[in-house]
Amino acid sequence: MKHLYKIIIASLVLSLTIMNQAYAGNKDRAGEAGASQLLINPWAQSNGLGGSNSAFVKGLEAQFMNVAGIAHTNKLNLVFSQTQWLKGSGTNISAFGLTTKLGESKGVLALSIVSMGMGDIPVTTVDQPEGTGSFFSPKLMNINLGYAKAFSNSIYGGINIKVISESISNVKSTGIAIDAGIQYVTGRKENLRFGVALKNVGPNMSYSGDGLSIRGFVNQQPNQMTLEQRSALLELPSLIRIGMSYDFYINDDNKITPAYTFTANSFTNDQHAFGIQYAWSKYLELRVGYVYENGILDDTRATALTGPTAGLSLLVPINREGGLISLDYAYQFSNPYQGSHSIGASIKL
Repeated sequence: MKHLYKIIIASLVLSLTIMNQAYAGNKDRAGEAGASQLLINPWAQSNGLGGSNSAFVKGLEAQFMNVAGIAHTNKLNLVFSQTQWLKGSGTNISAFGLTTKLGESKGVLALSIVSMGMGDIPVTTVDQPEGTGSFFSPKLMNINLGYAKAFSNSIYGGINIKVISESISNVKSTGIAIDAGIQYVTGRKENLRFGVALKNVGPNMSYSGDGLSIRGFVNQQPNQMTLEQRSALLELPSLIRIGMSYDFYINDDNKITPAYTFTANSFTNDQHAFGIQYAWSKYLELRVGYVYENGILDDTRATALTGPTAGLSLLVPINREGGLISLDYAYQFSNPYQGSHSIGASIKL
């Protein structure tokens, strides 16, 4: 137990240090990170809350928000989600995964795959700026493997390793990153929760492939040579999340949970996410949220998302042990695009 507390304290100190550096970072670095798709949440339930639920998120969705939350899996959690990201942009995100409990005190294992497609993009050249008649399709994929454990009745911790893949027909890049998280639960009814999560920490990425090679003449030599351009190194969009939530029990069948999460980003504006979730028994959950960042109310904001979010879950109990089938939907407001729609389905045993 002493070693556990040392790990937790060290993690908190490291998290606060990184948060301070990120908060004091140069906002002009926005857009300079690689693998920026790691900042997009593919899961429906937490999208409805605007990502404010890092302190109380449970099951597979915790692998994105705060990996410590997967430790709350009773037996099995199977989730599928489909997102139309910024409708009108042609971007679609598919996510699938599961968490499974390894034993009574052996922790929980999580595996998920997130795939992002952007449709067919016409190939253009200097000689054919209107298009050659050919198309290419960017493909982005993240494979996540996480583990979390309840160290006591109050403390949960976890770690997640992800493999990042980005490619077009003739250029590709592969990287690896690590997430870590802690959740602390307290209160007479375990209704006060805190969470800290560190995400996307890993080595720099770079691109390679035939798309970075050109044919040309060197020093007026008569024969052409193949020249390969080296890709610049790209840093990962690391961040730190600190969140809290509180459950207000109106009665046995009605519960309201306000939540807040602060996200310190290394390459984009820091964000404040506020959310409220209303739960009626085991049949319905309603969610609203708002994500604020500097300049979001101005015409010159740095994101297409305008702040408000909303969502709901329809729940169907399937056994007496708390098993549920959940149908989830979330909407994120945006401008000029037509919002982002997330639809998900999950089974909890």
